[in-house]
Amino acid sequence: MADPTSISCEHLTFSYPGAAELALSDVSLKIPPGQYVGVVGPNGGGKSTLVRLLNGLLTADSGRVQVAGLDPATEPFEVRRLVGVLFQNPDNGLVAPFVEDDVAFGLENLGVERAEMRERVREAIASVGLAGYERREPHTLSGGEKQRVALAGLLAVRPEVLLLDEPTAMLDAAGREEVLSRVRDLAGSRTVLHVTHHLQELFDADRVLVLNGGRLAADTTPLELFSDAELLRENRLVLPTVPKLAADLGLPFCRTPEELAAAVARRSRDGVQAR
Repeated sequence: MADPTSISCEHLTFSYPGAAELALSDVSLKIPPGQYVGVVGPNGGGKSTLVRLLNGLLTADSGRVQVAGLDPATEPFEVRRLVGVLFQNPDNGLVAPFVEDDVAFGLENLGVERAEMRERVREAIASVGLAGYERREPHTLSGGEKQRVALAGLLAVRPEVLLLDEPTAMLDAAGREEVLSRVRDLAGSRTVLHVTHHLQELFDADRVLVLNGGRLAADTTPLELFSDAELLRENRLVLPTVPKLAADLGLPFCRTPEELAAAVARRSRDGVQAR
């Protein structure tokens, strides 16, 4: 990377024309390369605005933004070669009649040589678990499959940074898990900024940023966030079902029903042994 800091924001402030409140207010953060960072908070907190500022779709009122050492406001095309953005609705990003053509679309715009393009398309499709789908028509795919095609199109361009703006919001449970499993596979190989309303999607994140009212309310780890009832309440965040049950039962943090069942069993055994 051009800079050891993958994403940097310094005193970032932005307001939409005519809005009474700032969309982002004095936000500062640094994200090193390869880190997986979640972004959560109530509606209107500034999450999607942050994504658009990082990709150069919006320009800050004040403060500084850098992605891989570049300023998205003054070098938007250079930044977009390094940054891939996955939005909520996969249908909005599908433009070609066949999967392989859609995945190749970004490479064609970059003028990548034909033989290299074919290889990168093949690798990207395989990386999202869709090998064999090359000649499928996107409109015949499920929501999760469509979103994976969109992700493959980003990966083919080989971005250094992935911005995921609620990529599972329009998917059912199966589709959500399809996409999340691929995101988890990418963790560490690229910088990932993942905006979501579903806290359970961030169990594997390195950090979680909490945005509320345009301000950075917290920069913490998933475990610390899930264990802080006051922070969750202040920012209108809902604890996932399994961790909530564990907390209600006075058990350590649990991610899955299996972990919860094992914790309950251990406490039962300990109780029997103590008698």
